[in-house]
Amino acid sequence: MLNSFRYTWSVSLIIFGIHLCLVGYLTYRSRYIPRILGILLFLVGLGWVVYSLRPYLYPTADFGFIPLVGFGELIFPLWLVIRGWKIPQQPVHS
Repeated sequence: MLNSFRYTWSVSLIIFGIHLCLVGYLTYRSRYIPRILGILLFLVGLGWVVYSLRPYLYPTADFGFIPLVGFGELIFPLWLVIRGWKIPQQPVHS
């Protein structure tokens, strides 16, 4: 049961990493949010994917720093809370 949890957790981190990459791409393309946040989110998402695939692709590599880099994903919600509410709303055209 413990091994099946580890596999499930790894798969969920891969999906979460892909999600962060997509959010990073959309943030990068956005004109409202600074592009550096999009780049950071993309790199953190890529890091989670690589970290989760490490046992299968790079079994001897030491990627112990990647979970620490994961704190970079906290910058995005902090930016949204501190500066994001000041974004002007676009007029709706019908």
